[in-house]
Amino acid sequence: MCLPQLSQRATIPATQNHGDFMAITDQDVTQLAQLACIALSSDDTARLQPELNDILTLIQPLQAADTGNTSPLIYPLPGKHDATLRLRDDTAQPTATTQQRDALLANAPATANGLFLVPTVIE
Repeated sequence: MCLPQLSQRATIPATQNHGDFMAITDQDVTQLAQLACIALSSDDTARLQPELNDILTLIQPLQAADTGNTSPLIYPLPGKHDATLRLRDDTAQPTATTQQRDALLANAPATANGLFLVPTVIE
């Protein structure tokens, strides 16, 4: 299982200056890969570093925008405060037939007695 230590969950500090922002280094890419539980080769790391720096370059103009007088949006569309979610009614549905159940369970990696088997989460 790949779980980062609590101290590793903090923001990743970049160490090189790249224009007006701090550029991502190979070490930063390696640490990001570790936090994401992704195995990267040195070639992958070398390829990803400039790509991530390019993404930071694209984001840089957004950080220059003055948002001091902008209030946070509660709703994604202004003027749509009365928007309602289109949810189905919470009503009981007919039980699937044994054939329907078996067809659904056919794609499951593990089943028993018509049920999905899943890994134990809480011991």
